[in-house]
Amino acid sequence: MSAILARKVHRRAFRRGVLVSCEVVREHDFQRVARVGIDLSTEGMLVKADARVLTGEDLFVAFRAPYGRWFDVRATVARVIHGRRPGDVGPCLGLEFHDHDDDWRSQLFEHLRGWPGRPPSRVAA
Repeated sequence: MSAILARKVHRRAFRRGVLVSCEVVREHDFQRVARVGIDLSTEGMLVKADARVLTGEDLFVAFRAPYGRWFDVRATVARVIHGRRPGDVGPCLGLEFHDHDDDWRSQLFEHLRGWPGRPPSRVAA
């Protein structure tokens, strides 16, 4: 008798699949590494990579939230997606925001409310 176990993914952030204009630059040389965000949450974002970046690099991020204002924040590259799997949208960087306060997060949350959630990009096996 075999049983299929379904994994339930618990996310700690309010995540939305939206296209946002952004400027992402490396902290150490100010080289631009991304201009388009494709997924945004109160804890980080997924951006299309314009340059090679290593996991752990520190970045400065400026982006315009849907219906709203510009946000500035520091981030770290948490994940590099090379775009080789089916369904990937190309080389991308998963960024984790840091050095922001609860007020900043609350304001971003308010701008993201009302946008549909992002569907999972891959089915867990």
